[in-house]
Order: sequence, then structure tokens, then C-alpha cells
Amino acid sequence: MKTMPSALTPFLRSDAQGAVLAETMLDPSVELSFAAVSRRAGVLPAVAHRELTRLIQADVLRDRRDGNNRLVRANTEHPLWPLMSQLVIETYGPVPVLRSLLADVSGVRESYLYGSWAARRAGQPGPPPKDLDVLVVGTASRTDLLDISEAASAKLHVEVNVHRTSSEAWDAMTDPFLATVASRPKVQLTGADSSPQEREGADE
Repeated sequence: MKTMPSALTPFLRSDAQGAVLAETMLDPSVELSFAAVSRRAGVLPAVAHRELTRLIQADVLRDRRDGNNRLVRANTEHPLWPLMSQLVIETYGPVPVLRSLLADVSGVRESYLYGSWAARRAGQPGPPPKDLDVLVVGTASRTDLLDISEAASAKLHVEVNVHRTSSEAWDAMTDPFLATVASRPKVQLTGADSSPQEREGADE
């Protein structure tokens, strides 16, 4: 299966590689199975397996066996670790960072990244995004969303704008702004359909 080139940065071979790196390098204390990386990165298991194998062979990631699972984690002893982690967080980092921040916020039915970052993530060429646009569907408090915006901005080193809409407005899709968001590239962060690649069983 042919993978898309990265439109977020010219320094990575593919979009899939960037997504896999983001899920494995942003928190060095976390170990993930191959299946978990595939699910979180939104790539097919075979693609995740290929990318993870290459990164392990390059010593960017370390792996170990735990029963039927093969677990991976970031290798912080790699001489290029500081540079690699900074590159990853500022390009592909928005998805795991925002997903984690929004996961425990009350009243979030679903959430999306949209705008220029989502367009680059979808492969549309253009300049690097100068900010990040997030749509939250539900009843989350504005105070909580402001906290999310500030925390994400500090971690990702870019302005993060969070827009909230009601479930009724999103479902009705009569608002021209929401209709535009829905019709253009977007990346789902949280919600029932945010992990389309999840599968059961062992990794290999």
C-alpha cells in the first residue's frame, strides 16, 4: 500500500511515519503495543508494523516482548533525541497532545482538528500552519476549553484556538461555518469513531 508523502514537514519520509513517531516519541515513559500504535496513529496495522520496524532498526525506538505483544518506547539515549522529539512535537504532535488533553474533559461528545494543519495532514501542499484550530462538539465549559487551549499552546509552541458548538448545531449542519468545517479536511481527536484502525488480538 502506497503511503502519502508528508506535507507537514519535508524531513520525514511519509505521513504515516510522522503519525507513528508522534504516538511513540512524545511520552518516553509510555510503552505501546504495535496494535495500539496502529490504532492511535490511524494507519493500517501493516503500515504501522513496517514503520515501527524501521524505527527500531535505526535505534530511534526500543522494543521488548510481553507475551504475544511487542512493546515499543522512545529511545531517549539516541544522540539525536532532543532534535527528533522537537521536530515531531511541532509537526505531528497536535493529535496525541490534544487527544490526551481533551480525553477527560466533561461534556465533550467529539472533537476535531481543522483548518490549515488538517489540510497539511491530508496531504494538501502549503506553508507550515501558524496556528491550530480545534472544534469541540458538546457542552464542555469554556473555562475547561480555555485551559486546554493554553496547555496545548505551551506544549506545541503554537497558538491553539478552540471553538465549541452544540451537538444539535453540529448534527443539523445548517450553520455555514460548521458546514465548511465538515466539508474540508479534519482530523478527529475524540469521539466514537476516532480509532478506525483498532483491532483485536496479538500484534504479529
